[in-house]
Amino acid sequence: MARRDDDFVEFVDSRSTALLRTARLLTAGDQHAAEDLLQIALERAYVAWPRIQRKGAQEAYVRSIMTRAAIDRTRQRGRRSEVVTDDVPDVAFHQVGPEDRDQVFTLLASLSPRQRAVMVLRYYDDLSEAQIADALGCSAGAVKSHASRALAIMRGLTADTDIDLAGVQR
Repeated sequence: MARRDDDFVEFVDSRSTALLRTARLLTAGDQHAAEDLLQIALERAYVAWPRIQRKGAQEAYVRSIMTRAAIDRTRQRGRRSEVVTDDVPDVAFHQVGPEDRDQVFTLLASLSPRQRAVMVLRYYDDLSEAQIADALGCSAGAVKSHASRALAIMRGLTADTDIDLAGVQR
């Protein structure tokens, strides 16, 4: 049991910062919700840690738990967490720096939880459609559909600006 704990602590120490960044994007910038989301994922991962280690997919498993929990979190509240705003973000999702994070969070908040998850996993975590489908428990076609709809929404929000989303592929 001590070895299991040591391996888990080592994983958390090495990957929690990156996983928290993903969680923050999945929650459209809500730091407290992101921390809760990561905590939930790590709790669930700890319970299944021996099985996860045998498969050698610790980070993918935790990311999958986190993504599904983010989607479930919205369902449990019974509403989408959209933010209506008159402020149009002035930066593309894939070309942002730390100074642009509020604008990215505004764009992400305009998406449904599944669309947000697809965009974060594809363009932030650089996962393939197959990996995203596995994380979300859906087909690759559904991933493509969510990405296409998300890009249409984001393009609509940035249509009257100088933002170029052409580099983001469908």
